[in-house]
Amino acid sequence: MAKRKAAGFPRYKAAAGIQTGTRIRVADNSGARVVEVLTVAGYRGRLNRYPKASVGDMVIASVKKGNPKMRRTIVRAVVVRQKRPYKRDSGEMISFEDNAVVVVNPQGDPRSNEAKGPVAKEAINRWPRIGTIASKVV
Repeated sequence: MAKRKAAGFPRYKAAAGIQTGTRIRVADNSGARVVEVLTVAGYRGRLNRYPKASVGDMVIASVKKGNPKMRRTIVRAVVVRQKRPYKRDSGEMISFEDNAVVVVNPQGDPRSNEAKGPVAKEAINRWPRIGTIASKVV
């Protein structure tokens, strides 16, 4: 079976607000509560530059807090909120109250069935399956 990638939407160039080592809240009920970003999946940047992520990017992270089954595991997650303001195509500036991710499998399907709090529209455009568990889209 072929690997499924992000939807046909091009990557939206938002201001990168998440970098390597950032601890982020998990906004779903997968069992993880806090993850630490190890790297950004698919990041192609300058040699020796630390990878940065923004809304809609998939990160590879280590679970720092959560239930005992999830702790100390390496997971993939999609950034659904970021504190740093970024500009939308419509010209408006968007920023959230906190940084948050949703834990997903390598194909981009969420590992939970509910996302708490608002989810950015850019993340849902790129990963449509996250939109099915989102309670509020901003």
